[in-house]
Amino acid sequence: MTAQAFHPLDGVDDNGRMAPKSYDAIVLASFGGPEGQEDVIPFLRNVTRGRGIPDERLEEVSHHYRANGGISPINAQNRALKAAMEAELANRGIDLPVFWGNRNWAPFIADTLQEAYDAGHRRVLTVTTSAYSCYSSCRQYREDLGMALVETGLDGKLEVDKVRQYFDHPGFVEPFVEGVTNGLSALRQKLTDSGETDAPIHILFATHSIPTGDAEAAGPRVNGAADGGPAYAEGAYVAQHLATAQAVLDRVPESAGVDWSLVYQSRSGAPHVPWLEPDINDAIKDLAAAGTKGVVIVPLGFVSDHMEVKWDLDTEALETCADLGVLAERVPTPGTHDKFVAGLIDLVCERTVDNNIADRPSATKLGPWFDVCRPNCCANRRGPKPTVAAADSTVGLPGTAPAS
Repeated sequence: MTAQAFHPLDGVDDNGRMAPKSYDAIVLASFGGPEGQEDVIPFLRNVTRGRGIPDERLEEVSHHYRANGGISPINAQNRALKAAMEAELANRGIDLPVFWGNRNWAPFIADTLQEAYDAGHRRVLTVTTSAYSCYSSCRQYREDLGMALVETGLDGKLEVDKVRQYFDHPGFVEPFVEGVTNGLSALRQKLTDSGETDAPIHILFATHSIPTGDAEAAGPRVNGAADGGPAYAEGAYVAQHLATAQAVLDRVPESAGVDWSLVYQSRSGAPHVPWLEPDINDAIKDLAAAGTKGVVIVPLGFVSDHMEVKWDLDTEALETCADLGVLAERVPTPGTHDKFVAGLIDLVCERTVDNNIADRPSATKLGPWFDVCRPNCCANRRGPKPTVAAADSTVGLPGTAPAS
């Protein structure tokens, strides 16, 4: 890897904002998923690489993919999102091509960056399908981009930046406002139809569980925010979800007086390693025991209805509700909602010289989040790797110009 001299925050103001640039392409980066039964185990090997998990164990956890023909919905959803972004760019008269790459399945990020470079692009801006701050939803993307630059030999030739985490951008929040409003209405109608007009209801904001160690390391922390940025004792991942949930409820008058909580799902890994709790199914059981008759399930941590939503919520959580006699409504994810797609393009325009949007909206007091992540933000507890878009990056650094 080419050594590069730089100032860690060169070109970044006190609020973590990078100066606008003349980007010539957009990369939509996502998790990826299998597209057939033969893809399932190779895909899971990619997801768990470096952990030494045998294929027999991977087969045990593959049931939700197997039950869906070995196909994850995520790739089709990313194709639809890419097309929607291209349409929004065209509607605004913005001439930026959109490339798409995945971390764990074809098209892989390294191939996508090579494709963009071969097409003549030299400065690309990445939009990921993860809205919050933690290792797996931010730094790991930045590591994969950094490693891809090294692996392809494009370090120093292709400049790669990334838009800010957008957990509280109105384009992400407003689709959930619409969903919670409609979900409450539908649930109350179900309860009325069943003769439970005044029955207790609860709103469950669901997100992917992560190891508590990763949660504590997410975002600027009390010990680690040397640049004076905000610190969150419980980690930014939890703080951002709680703040975004409150922002949604503040915009839904019909939620007044309704109890709510943040719950987790999709836990994996060794049983002895603590992960964020409560699990959504345990929470539903506790609510049912306390007399709750209906729940609105809000997949707040997710951009689209991929496998964790379709299986863990639409299958397992709804089955738990049915078994306990609890009525339920599941709110849609943003997907290709017009406001979400427009919000993603607004995030791009925050960073571009042309069509620039100087105002950076945020629906909570935590935002707008940083363009360039703080030192040690969402640290890789397994050891550092080359990253992009971070003050402690070793590749694709702010202020370094790509070769022509």
